[in-house]
Amino acid sequence: MTEFILNTIFWTLAIYGLLEIIKNIIYIGTYTKFKSNGIYIIIAVKNQEEKIEGFLRSIIFKILYGREEYLKNIIVADLQSTDNTKEIAKRLAKEYDVLKVINWKDCKEVIDNVNEN
Repeated sequence: MTEFILNTIFWTLAIYGLLEIIKNIIYIGTYTKFKSNGIYIIIAVKNQEEKIEGFLRSIIFKILYGREEYLKNIIVADLQSTDNTKEIAKRLAKEYDVLKVINWKDCKEVIDNVNEN
């Protein structure tokens, strides 16, 4: 009886894994056909010095090591923070080329210039 239960669990997981592989193959095929000049992420932040580094690093990790090959920039728009949020974001921008830190007033200008790049 125990052997039957273990075999049932094994084959259920094996079939599930096979279905996930097939799903990912189909997803990759449709994903690579996406026509775009790039994906821009704009993140507005204010007074988040305790959370900003972990948040940005997790986003960058997902982008650099995931399937986001169309990503052009991550733009951090600072909403006049009174803590070290902007400095932390600028320090990370020195490490990663995809990360840009701007003031919230400059955000519209960046959006307007996306079509030109």
